[in-house]
Amino acid sequence: MPLDPYAQALLDLQQMTGFRGFDTMPVADARALMAARMADVPREPVARVEDLATDAGLPLRLYWPVGSDAAGEAGSPRPALVFSHGGGWVVGDCDMVDGTCRTLANASGCVVASVDYRLAPEHRFPTAAEDASHAFQWVRARADRLGIDPARIAVGGDSAGGNLAIASCLMARDRGQPAPAFQVLIYPVADSACDSPSYAECATGFGLTRDAMQYYWRQYLADPADGAHPYASPLHADLAGLPPAFVLTVEYDPLRDEGESLARRLAESGVPTAHRRFDGQIHGFFHLGHIMPQGKAAVAEAAQALRQALA
Repeated sequence: MPLDPYAQALLDLQQMTGFRGFDTMPVADARALMAARMADVPREPVARVEDLATDAGLPLRLYWPVGSDAAGEAGSPRPALVFSHGGGWVVGDCDMVDGTCRTLANASGCVVASVDYRLAPEHRFPTAAEDASHAFQWVRARADRLGIDPARIAVGGDSAGGNLAIASCLMARDRGQPAPAFQVLIYPVADSACDSPSYAECATGFGLTRDAMQYYWRQYLADPADGAHPYASPLHADLAGLPPAFVLTVEYDPLRDEGESLARRLAESGVPTAHRRFDGQIHGFFHLGHIMPQGKAAVAEAAQALRQALA
């Protein structure tokens, strides 16, 4: 279907201002520009926000939803979501997704733990995946003191963060560790090959480009051969025994086909899986609900999937 008019307006603005992609500039500049772009995103009030660090020094930001006992000292334990941001494993931090995490917490009733995982190229695969796994296991181990039900903790993320979320599920299964109860995968990166039909159809002109994704993979992988590892390319992993999943994809996105193939493979592997495609939409819209109505709707759908799965 035609591009969503709000997505088209954003793309037109980027073209008018000469923006050519975060992959075309030095890493430090890309990170600074991303931070500046997201600085003015509206932020819902929540009951409480707390910046913590795990015993390994990994920063987390926790959000308690409005109406909850923020200190977790009374009342029934709440479900939780451990969320990893996107940005090609190269850009982004907890500030970038602060607005989305607040909205997800309030709409789902979950305590949301945002993971400030270590970025590439300073830290190559599998560092970010190990950080996401560590964050989940740390939150689960301290669930009681955080007012969280350890049996109702999901993992999630968008783009590269979706890749890290499913990698943490694979690690838990493979290592015999406690597993997440649910996974929320927002247009996840799932295959280092970058050769699906959607990569050809959406190579340029829709925000995220084929060249950008190839650049991000080069930053993330110390060795191109690492791209075949199931924790890097979960589309090629054994997916049996993973937790139920909600997978969201968009029409005009190089990652569309790998995300939809991942949803099919999860279902074929016996994993209860719901898939939702937003036609007419572009990569990145999930965090842009303040300027794209469909972005707001997508966050609401993800929150509803969490609420139902963790009820």
